[in-house]
Amino acid sequence: MRSTRSYRRVSLYVLQEFLLSFLVAFLFFFFIFFVNQMLLLARDILTRDVALFDVVRLIWYSLPSIVALSFPFGALVGALMAVGRLSSDNEVLALQAAGVPLLRLALPLLSAGVLLSAGSFIMNDYFLPVGTINFGALYRELLYANPALELEPYSISRYQDSIMITGAVDQGQIDGLMIIEQDDRGARRVILSQRARFREEGDDGVISLELSEVFSQRVDARNRDQYDWLSAREMQYNILLRDIAVALRSPGPREMSSVDVYREIEQKRRALDERRREHERALAERRRAIFLDYQATTGRLAGDDPDPEQWYPALQRRVETLERDASRPIVDRSLQIYEIEYHKKFSIPFACVAFALFAFPVGLTTRRSGRAVGFAIGLLVSVVYWAMLIGGQTLGVQRTDISPVLAMWAPNVLIALVAAVFLVVRLRR
Repeated sequence: MRSTRSYRRVSLYVLQEFLLSFLVAFLFFFFIFFVNQMLLLARDILTRDVALFDVVRLIWYSLPSIVALSFPFGALVGALMAVGRLSSDNEVLALQAAGVPLLRLALPLLSAGVLLSAGSFIMNDYFLPVGTINFGALYRELLYANPALELEPYSISRYQDSIMITGAVDQGQIDGLMIIEQDDRGARRVILSQRARFREEGDDGVISLELSEVFSQRVDARNRDQYDWLSAREMQYNILLRDIAVALRSPGPREMSSVDVYREIEQKRRALDERRREHERALAERRRAIFLDYQATTGRLAGDDPDPEQWYPALQRRVETLERDASRPIVDRSLQIYEIEYHKKFSIPFACVAFALFAFPVGLTTRRSGRAVGFAIGLLVSVVYWAMLIGGQTLGVQRTDISPVLAMWAPNVLIALVAAVFLVVRLRR
């Protein structure tokens, strides 16, 4: 009974030391990510004529993503600082001399890591999508009232295959707008409008511009001498949300909950399986057609001593084309992106546990200036981990043959393996 109470007291002491260091590290990373978000907002919003209350709301909706990232890195640096302080003051050695097992000291850190993982997951899985949706809705309202958020006065903006040249922008109205766009056939169209204003009504997938006093000219891509023109008192021009602003894009996998992302993945998998079955059926039909043509040709020419050079090259080309199409994999890059984001929703929060495992044996190696050394090591590992995570995500998106599980969980597995090596070395001493 006394031993249980002693262990509990030791666990509370270690946990208290960790929570203090975690608070410091969490505030540090929160400040770093917050400043980065403020710089992004300053570039797109703060330099425009936006009310202070709306700016505060935009910042508030951005906080979940900042908090979700601050949890794992704060856990890493906080655990390293706490264990480094205990080790540098010889408190770990004293506890071991008192009969406390070394692994018992790691139990509070692991427990805290599990709780922080749960908090980070909830923040990333629920509050982040809600904040992103509210951010986009508010940004859209501000855009209707102030087009200068996206279309600066006397500037040139590019959206996919369109170029917009604006005149003065004031009170939600654009005076003098030129739109230069190119269609799928290469034809170029120029639209001139004396006045333009964003429409508040419209589909969820587009932003609509009301153009007044419009003149449009379209030039054929193949024959420059052929063109057509029109003039209108009013015209409606639509811009896809994915083109005009990041904040207005339709919710992607990052802005969805894990349950919703999983449902989308299942739908995309079923659609991909159907595409592959259709592809196999088409290949089978082509194989059958080639075989029947071969039989018909050889049967027709059997009595005439046919010359193979007259019909065999064409047949060979058809077979080679069929083999090339059969060897080409049918993939869905959007499915790969969704699977990567799905595993990312779990791998980043779970990093709190991996970092706690890593911090305990590594922190024990610090003998002097435990907190400072732990903070420095934590920053270095955070940068390396983030680089591996971004690298895995980029590589996984570019190459569909790479498993999303490997791309997103490899950094955690590597951190856990390094922690296991350090722990085994420490226990053997």
